[in-house]
Amino acid sequence: MAKRYIDIMDTSFRDGFQSVFGGRVLMEDFFPALEAAKEAGITHFEFGGGARFQSLFFYLRENAFEMMDRFRQIAGPEANLQILARGVNTVMLDTGSREMIDLFAKLFAKHGTTTVRNFDALNDVRNLEFSGACVKKYGMKHEVVVTMMDLPPGCEGAHDVPFYEKVLRQILDSGLEFDSVAFKDASGTSNPHKVFETFRMARKLLGATTHIRLHTHETAGVSVACYLAALEGGADGIDLAAAPVSGGTSQPDILTMMHAVKGTDYDLGGLELSKVRKYEQRFKACLKEYFTPPEAQRVNPIIPFAPMPGGALTANTQMMRDSGNLDKFDEVIEAMTEVVEKGGYGTSVTPVSQFYWQQAYANVTFGPWKQISPGYGRMVLGYFGRTPVAPDPEIVKLASLKLGLKPTTESPIDIANREEKKSIAYWKKVLEEEGIETTDENIFIAASCDKKGIAFLKGESPLMVRKGPNTSSKTEETNAMAGNYTVIVDGKKYSVQVAEGDGEITVQKASEAPAPKAQTQTPRPSGGKGSIEIRSQTPGTVFKILKQPGDHVDEGETIMVLEAMKMEIEVAAPMQGTVATIDVAPNDTVEEGRLLATLE
Repeated sequence: MAKRYIDIMDTSFRDGFQSVFGGRVLMEDFFPALEAAKEAGITHFEFGGGARFQSLFFYLRENAFEMMDRFRQIAGPEANLQILARGVNTVMLDTGSREMIDLFAKLFAKHGTTTVRNFDALNDVRNLEFSGACVKKYGMKHEVVVTMMDLPPGCEGAHDVPFYEKVLRQILDSGLEFDSVAFKDASGTSNPHKVFETFRMARKLLGATTHIRLHTHETAGVSVACYLAALEGGADGIDLAAAPVSGGTSQPDILTMMHAVKGTDYDLGGLELSKVRKYEQRFKACLKEYFTPPEAQRVNPIIPFAPMPGGALTANTQMMRDSGNLDKFDEVIEAMTEVVEKGGYGTSVTPVSQFYWQQAYANVTFGPWKQISPGYGRMVLGYFGRTPVAPDPEIVKLASLKLGLKPTTESPIDIANREEKKSIAYWKKVLEEEGIETTDENIFIAASCDKKGIAFLKGESPLMVRKGPNTSSKTEETNAMAGNYTVIVDGKKYSVQVAEGDGEITVQKASEAPAPKAQTQTPRPSGGKGSIEIRSQTPGTVFKILKQPGDHVDEGETIMVLEAMKMEIEVAAPMQGTVATIDVAPNDTVEEGRLLATLE
């Protein structure tokens, strides 16, 4: 009897890059591996979208549309090239207006996309309807998504088989046109039994001809078991990656899965072992100079208790590594459990995963619920759609107070439609003022990447590729060794700060290092400084300075805003007084404990 054919999508060049390198891989470095993948017989690739859209503009000085065009040239006209889109966000950083969502679909179809995998982190089907219609309007295939995870222990009310059946029925009742259905578990936390029952339910509900597939990550250590369960439950396809961007925070390796199905009636895409091995060998050679974070290659047993997607996990740990506070990682992960519990059970996938992380980071850094991350706050208030269950009422009340926003049940796309900054006309005017050509591509780059998009279009964006110290060029602005360290020599502790680039290494006794505690009230000698010190509670960058020396401030009034872990953090006056000094400037990088200002 013939084996059952299983479609394999190779995620190496999108999710693999995001999960291991934060998306920062140059196209000239990986295109030889793509040629090897084609030679190995792979015809279905994830080649763009998600965070890999912005990362090219933000960090690589590359145009994502050019990369997609060249990818198509190498893969050939018959290849199924797939991108990841976030419903009403598409690939943008925020909810898009209708005309921006339409422009997204027009451009991605123009630049070689075959299939759009379209998901909403809250499983709010309203957020999939217009974007799905635009995908079909421009002739692409629409893969609608149900997002999955397991809830932390003791939580219930969503993310079980009945919940996923409800979402599927909502998709069917909406009249949304789709070509396939994917179940996406970005944190890899769904247990195999639930996966089997979910796919058995979906197959029964959708019928024998609808293509259904599973996407998961190895982060929690159960991905291969989940794939086998999905196949047994009726899945037609699964997502895999190739070494060196497989396993750990990424998808299971193609070779691993080929081994796992030995003796079964599954044919994984007609792939041949020897050809896949040659592909992986060439891939490893292509990426040998890239710094691979250790956590990207590990299974983390705590993830099921605090679901964190592979792509977000390494991006966050790299930011912490760059900032010198990676030692807080375990605390932040631990704090995520409560954040998920109180947030309404949105699936831990972009952008909700980042909201969870930012709020957990804030809870660890500033104290539980002392600050509300803007993204998390807007989510519990309803600005991204309906959460699967109602968020904790006290957190909703706190978010409303902190952000100055009222809860809403209005459709996010209707809200976005009223915002001038989300119109094509607005960004066309910005480009004209900057002297930049107003092509559709440039308009979308500016709208989706904001100031960093404009910087790219003006040739002013940085190159930030993490490669080994012996191969990094001097134009690279991030070095894997940069950061703050504590070393012990002859029993004495020293604080060591390694600067990026050609900067000096600063060493001082740990006892002489700035005190890490923030907003302390320490008397200081006279000479311009105030007697009340305000120190940073977190590494970050000075984003805005709102007060100047001589300004009166009330207790709790914001003096400046820092940017850390992709969120804005207000620095408030610990008491009433007058600003004596501002000790930093906009765009300054500050470490934990850095003096920011003084009051008198």
